[in-house]
Amino acid sequence: MAKKINVAVVGASGMVGGELLRLLESRRFPVNEFYPFNSGRRPAAVAFKGRKYACLRPTLAALKKADLVFFVSTDEVSAKFAPRLAAAGVWCIDDSSYFRMAPGVPLVIPEVNGGELSSSGKLIAGPNCTITGAAVALACIHRKFRIKELRLATYQAVSGAGRAAMEQLEKELKLYFKTGSVPELPGPFPRPIAFNLFPQVGGFDAEGRSGEENKAAAELKKIWRSPGVKISVNAVRVPVLRGHSLGIWAKTAKPWTLKALAAELERTPGLEFFPDPYKYPSPLRHGNKTLKVYAGRLRKADTAPNEFQLWVVSDNLYKGAALNSMQIAERLLRETL
Repeated sequence: MAKKINVAVVGASGMVGGELLRLLESRRFPVNEFYPFNSGRRPAAVAFKGRKYACLRPTLAALKKADLVFFVSTDEVSAKFAPRLAAAGVWCIDDSSYFRMAPGVPLVIPEVNGGELSSSGKLIAGPNCTITGAAVALACIHRKFRIKELRLATYQAVSGAGRAAMEQLEKELKLYFKTGSVPELPGPFPRPIAFNLFPQVGGFDAEGRSGEENKAAAELKKIWRSPGVKISVNAVRVPVLRGHSLGIWAKTAKPWTLKALAAELERTPGLEFFPDPYKYPSPLRHGNKTLKVYAGRLRKADTAPNEFQLWVVSDNLYKGAALNSMQIAERLLRETL
């Protein structure tokens, strides 16, 4: 029987926090004492293993009671507490963006680069939910054929922007069916999202790239330890509640056949591949509380030699966030804790 450990969740009352609590229960993670935290700005409570817990405002002293802390909150909270906790010997799995590109902090997807986990590195970052699908789906192909150029078109669900964004979509849809038009409402998005989409996820830099586009490219290079890969991303927000999708164009250094690519996809850990072009994945079916990344529509691209196309779908709240953190913790439990 696995040793039970004390677990804290910072951001327990949030959307990803709620998914993480359900995964801790359903996957029977051996929790001894459980400590839920939120921002402390307003009262909140969560249910865990049949018991109701009031969420506390995080303090260093309170967090040090845990052996393992999941951060599913803001960059600021992670920056304030995670380094000091890690220095004190507490394992920290951070789902914010703050430490992803920090030198010495492993950016981990267990199926892809779980070997970077070690007993000496107590602080571990999880990747952006958008790039997770590509990182998993292409991992074996990259190892065998060496991807040198990658173009990604992302189709990102509103849940990636939080609960308020999901509520915004639902509100706009209700108003449309009531009035016949989509109103311009204040909210988390720069444009209405019902029956709409827009190529902006985050702010733009001086070169016109969005924050999401920059993060996706930089993080994938780090996860694959391939700084020389040329990556171009076009990030688009779409009126889907849950499940990110990717249109992928990948150019390799080594030649391949479609049969050889399919064989690599079939054996890729954490991936389910659909070889039949008519049985491709979609977010409604494969992006809602699903435990894998899904890929289909593999085909040659007509734009360059050794270039192929692929369609990828994954649950941005599970594999893109809570589940990935859970899988990191499970591997730590098996190998380190």
